[in-house]
Amino acid sequence: MNTKTAFIPILLLSLLPGCREGKNNTRTSEAQIPVKTSEIEASKTLKEISLSGNIEGFKTVRLGFLVAGKINFISVNEGQMVSEGELLSSLDPTNYAIAKELADIQVNQVQDEFDRLKLMHDNNSLSESDFAKISYGLQQAKAQQKLHTKNLEDTKLYSPITGVLLKKLCETGEITGTGIPLFVVSDIRRIKVSAFIPESELKYIKPGQTARVFIPALGNTFDGKITEVGSAADVASRAFSVKIEIENQGLRIRPGMIAEVKIITGENQEMLLIPAVAVLRDFNNQSFVYLIDVSAGRAFRRDVGLGRAINDKIEVLSGLRETDIVVSGGQQKLVDGSQVISIK
Repeated sequence: MNTKTAFIPILLLSLLPGCREGKNNTRTSEAQIPVKTSEIEASKTLKEISLSGNIEGFKTVRLGFLVAGKINFISVNEGQMVSEGELLSSLDPTNYAIAKELADIQVNQVQDEFDRLKLMHDNNSLSESDFAKISYGLQQAKAQQKLHTKNLEDTKLYSPITGVLLKKLCETGEITGTGIPLFVVSDIRRIKVSAFIPESELKYIKPGQTARVFIPALGNTFDGKITEVGSAADVASRAFSVKIEIENQGLRIRPGMIAEVKIITGENQEMLLIPAVAVLRDFNNQSFVYLIDVSAGRAFRRDVGLGRAINDKIEVLSGLRETDIVVSGGQQKLVDGSQVISIK
């Protein structure tokens, strides 16, 4: 009995090395995933600044009446072209016409009195003070006549520029006050792109530089020129305003459209390029690639920041170094830490 009992522990000890060896064989036999790899390309190119902006009319005016009253006529609707000097709207002129008529009567009455007293003054039958009083009375009556004449004329509203009616903020029959904006007219024969540039990029641009402006709504790219660069930063964004002027042939570009602007600065910059096919995105829309650890024979995930696309490559702004090696084929099969073998 003692001999059998002593034999069992010895047998168990002899089996342990075999178990360890089996586990090691399992670890070393992990499948290697074949992948294609690419080196990161360092390149020099002209620095390009990309901005997003909105289209504005070259000149935009907000129009309202100089007198109050009831709107009795509107000649145009939103989106229609208007010419300089064209009648846009008018007010009921009845009250102003009556006031003008009363002013005319007052002038005639004072004029007759002035003429009579002037004869007396010329014959030295009227004192200077009395004559001065009637003279001032006539001047006052004529000034009132001019004021009421102008008020009557101001019941009509004309466009001061040629352009398109962007907004009509009233309807016939409404009562409006003095100076309330009722119409917005914009000259769109030339248009401006209004954009903002970060303060770190401000040193690269100046008035007179050319820009390429792509308008997605039209699917076309237009040549423009920088006409204004803001001198003070926006308090909230710390960015500076930029205005880019474009000729609007055919009047196809309309205010409010979105514009994508590219400005070539003339400055050289270094960039890192990788194949566009190497980039993946996760459920959070985060861009990432897989890097090869040559010594370990494994691939590891690395989040990256991307810039512009250049042919079949894409610029990497952050996350990679020039010496890194990225997976450009077969990366869809990988997880972080996968064992790989290069087949490039």
